[in-house]
Amino acid sequence: MKVAVSRLGFGAAPIGNLYRETPEAEAVGAVEAAWAAGVRYFDTAPHYGLGLSERRLGAALAGKPRDEYVISTKIGRVLEPFDGTGFDDEGFAVPRTFRRIRDYSADGVKRSLESSLERLGTDRVEIVYIHDPDDYWDVAFGEAYPALEELRSQGVVGAIGVGMNQWEMPERFVRETDIDVVMLAGRYTLLEQPALPSFLPACVERGVSVVACGVFNSGLLSKPVVAADAKYDYEEAPAALVARARAIASVCERHGVTLPEVAIQFALGHPAVVSVVIGSRNASQMTSNAQYFSASIPAGLWEELKSLGLLDAEVPTP
Repeated sequence: MKVAVSRLGFGAAPIGNLYRETPEAEAVGAVEAAWAAGVRYFDTAPHYGLGLSERRLGAALAGKPRDEYVISTKIGRVLEPFDGTGFDDEGFAVPRTFRRIRDYSADGVKRSLESSLERLGTDRVEIVYIHDPDDYWDVAFGEAYPALEELRSQGVVGAIGVGMNQWEMPERFVRETDIDVVMLAGRYTLLEQPALPSFLPACVERGVSVVACGVFNSGLLSKPVVAADAKYDYEEAPAALVARARAIASVCERHGVTLPEVAIQFALGHPAVVSVVIGSRNASQMTSNAQYFSASIPAGLWEELKSLGLLDAEVPTP
């Protein structure tokens, strides 16, 4: 990747009121705690809170030396003013003063990025991802990517890539374009590694960096004790996955560490993965995540997980 990112990154969806309102002071506290923990990579998107995440992140970082941190944002959802009543219906507790228009055209890329820079209060972002183009391959490949490639060649952005909850389409981008980075959500975690056989080797081969997010699989791996009603991919976790997560948690306990500590560090064992991005809503969450990230994991834990069939033998570990 053409920019360096910290190994632990800050995910700014929660400060965009993901699922529930986050007070302004808590949002600022989360960013301050991240900075104090050494985090220098911050990820956001227009989608997160209809621009609220970008505005809050930009304001919280305004007093920091601009050359010392990296911001990534995303294109694919252009925000247009909207006079709808009530609250956003896509998971964020914000008024519907804007609506998202899916737009992966070259013009959409430029309009989205210009608006993001304004909300962030900065003259540049270091990374831009094409966000969730699952049903838009043709225009994302044919228009969004060339537009970003041109912006990269002009020095307007440092690195370009794609951010998705699947690995198959990102692999097409890796093999068929000259992207720098993929933000991969939930598909390479302690619980499951579907991206391992094909996608990650392609990234190594092509020199494409991977930023891992969703490493808790939407909550299933986020607590030392796995709850029966834990979430997986934003829905109720299937019983088989709950049982698997509990089996992994038992191994963690035997080795004196916790499930979230192991989950947050797992992905960094692969040579393609340069950073793990974790969402944090407040200073307490961020501090906990930083402590998980810094915990010492005994080598014997990885060996036992493999011996029990909870990790495949070929999976690289930290």
